[in-house]
Order: sequence, then structure tokens, then C-alpha cells
Amino acid sequence: MSKRIRIDKLLAHMGLGTRSEIKKAVKLGKVAVNGAVVKDSGLIVDPELAVVAFDGDPVVYRDVVYFMLNKPQGVISATEDGRERTVIDLLEQQDRLREPFPVGRLDKDTVGLLLLTNDGQLAHELLSPRKHVAKTYEALVQGEVGDADKQQFASGVTLDDGYVTMPAELRILGSEQQEEDLLSRISLTIMEGKFHQVKRMFEAVGKKVVYLKRVSMGPLMLDESLPEGSYRELTDDEVELLRTHRRASE
Repeated sequence: MSKRIRIDKLLAHMGLGTRSEIKKAVKLGKVAVNGAVVKDSGLIVDPELAVVAFDGDPVVYRDVVYFMLNKPQGVISATEDGRERTVIDLLEQQDRLREPFPVGRLDKDTVGLLLLTNDGQLAHELLSPRKHVAKTYEALVQGEVGDADKQQFASGVTLDDGYVTMPAELRILGSEQQEEDLLSRISLTIMEGKFHQVKRMFEAVGKKVVYLKRVSMGPLMLDESLPEGSYRELTDDEVELLRTHRRASE
């Protein structure tokens, strides 16, 4: 069933002004529905059927939004915080109007893929422990990561609280010397999302993560052309990938 909505609320949700500004625009004859100038800012319309124009330009209503953020270091994965800068603070004001929230969390010092949406059902599907959604990270780890670590991760690692992780795929991408430290470049795919899980998994085998970046979550891949701290809307193909993934997991 379509969700009917007041025309002033629809236009405000699309970032075209506050409700009071929209009312003024209606009085000035700047708003049209189905080719006819609107006289009442409280007019109820079906956003899926109505052809809406503002100041002569067509308005396509989107009730649900999906943003891909390349999260930078130093911001927290929350909608609001009294002291810390949040990922929502990185959004333009008009993109905050439909109240998107981060799907899951990345640590304050972790960078990379973070999905922001107001689609609660999709968020639940991606975060549900029962769904075992794959998440892939790239990291720099102090010390030499070898085959023994790969085997350990593949069979499950016992964390500091006694929890044994699900099997994870560890790939060794190379190594580099940084001052006196040997750093291993790795890729790790896990099927769960425990608190600080990647860092704790390496701590369990006596190593320390010094840089961590998430590059994928489920079928969604980080757009590597997106600078840290920047975001964009998902493409129609990316949204369809997420929806297909949801249907496949039901």
C-alpha cells in the first residue's frame, strides 16, 4: 500500500525547505501536482502516483535512503553524541532529514565501508547474528602473519572472554618494513560482528592490528574512488544487490 503524505511534508523531506518555507512557496504558486498549481500546503498526495513539481522542476520522492560512507578515523558510528563527532555529522543537512543511521559499527579508529540508511528491515537483516553476513577487512598487523595463523583463523579463534569465533578466511597480501616493525598486510573475512572482533582475533594469536579498513559487507563493496570522509547514494544496482541478498537469506 502506498504511503500518502502532505505535500509540504513531502517537499520538506526532499530538502526543498522547512515546512514554513514550503507553505510560502505554495502561496507564491511555486508548487504543482499533476500539472495543476497547488493552493493548499496540506494537500494529501500519493508520492508514488503524483507528479510533483517545485518551481518548475520535477520532484522524485524517496522515502527510504541508502548512503555509502567511506568512514574516516576519529568519528564514531552513532547518530548523536554529546562529545564526539559522529558519522551523521558528515552528512549534508538535506541528507539527514529522513534520519538515516549507521548499519552496525566501526571503531573510532577504523576506516572504510559503512552503510547509512533508514531502512530498518534491511539493517536488521544485515546485522542479525543468524544471517552470518560476511564482512571483509584489510589490515596492517604488527609481526609476521603466516600459515599457522591462517589455519587457526579457519578453525576458529578463542577470544579473551572465551568466545570461539566462527571460521574466518585470512589471506596474506604481503608485508612491509616500517621503521623497526615488520607489518603484514592481510585480508580477513568474518561471518559475525563481535565487539572489536578483528583486533581481538589477532590479539588471541599474539599480534596487534595497527590499521583496519572494512572493504565489504554482504554484497556491498566499498567504492575505492570515494575519499575517506565522503559518501554517496547507493546506485540502483547496489540497492538491488542488497534486496536480493535479503530475499536469499529469508
